[in-house]
Amino acid sequence: MSPHPKLADTFQILETHGDHPIECPVRDVLARIGDKWSVLLIAALAGEPRRFGALDRAIPDISKRMLTQTLRGLERDGLVERNVFPTKPPSVEYRLSPLGQRLLDPLCVLIEWADEHHASIAMARERFDKPPRP
Repeated sequence: MSPHPKLADTFQILETHGDHPIECPVRDVLARIGDKWSVLLIAALAGEPRRFGALDRAIPDISKRMLTQTLRGLERDGLVERNVFPTKPPSVEYRLSPLGQRLLDPLCVLIEWADEHHASIAMARERFDKPPRP
């Protein structure tokens, strides 16, 4: 018996979408939350709503174009809400939606796992990348 039968069963369901991966609900959702910018933006919004400039400063290696694109994708998927304030010029604030808030617990588990195992992964990469001796 598999140590994770639920995950094994889920993967069997995913396999049934073989020729039509776009129809697979898990792949569809993971495509959004599986990229590094989405995860970082969700984490940046976990504590409080932020304006575009604050998000740009919080993640300095993201381009403004990619920040805009990722925020729009997160908004489209219902994970982030965009609030426009009628000021001159208009100010925009982003916050996690209730659905986005529900993503925080599993995301925290993944982030904690990554932090805990980063050194082991770095050592494995070093061993793998090391050229074999003759």
